[in-house]
Amino acid sequence: MAMSLNRVQLIGNLTRDPEMKQIPGGQVVTTFSVATNLVWTDQSGQKQNKAEFHNIVAWRKLAEICGQYLKSGRKVFVEGRLQTRDWEGEDGVKRYRTEIVAENMIMLDSKGAATGESFSDREAAGIDSPEEDSEKRPAAKSEGDVKIDDLPF
Repeated sequence: MAMSLNRVQLIGNLTRDPEMKQIPGGQVVTTFSVATNLVWTDQSGQKQNKAEFHNIVAWRKLAEICGQYLKSGRKVFVEGRLQTRDWEGEDGVKRYRTEIVAENMIMLDSKGAATGESFSDREAAGIDSPEEDSEKRPAAKSEGDVKIDDLPF
């Protein structure tokens, strides 16, 4: 049996405020970008720095939470999977975009320590194992604004 794994974990800073919208089917989607930095010393002893920019997509309740609480410059942990989409542009050229579909997000403070606010797509949708913490975690609400008191963490 062949085994595969598609898992991404990032800690970085938001490069812009998230953009949240509702698609025609009614689902909420939020997109944002996270920058990560690689720092190393080259052969001549000079410190080098390279930034990578990652496109993030969150769906459903996690999208609402990201849209409401994340802001440009905030440090965030994002966990999810890689996905590549393709489409044909108006000029007839086929285009590709690789993005991270977020399944978990933790807001971090400016020092990189967790603030205790962790949000999972599975938990927000109420589809985690019902045996696990069923008394502690209320089911996610499907309507209305997301309020901090509604979060099950």
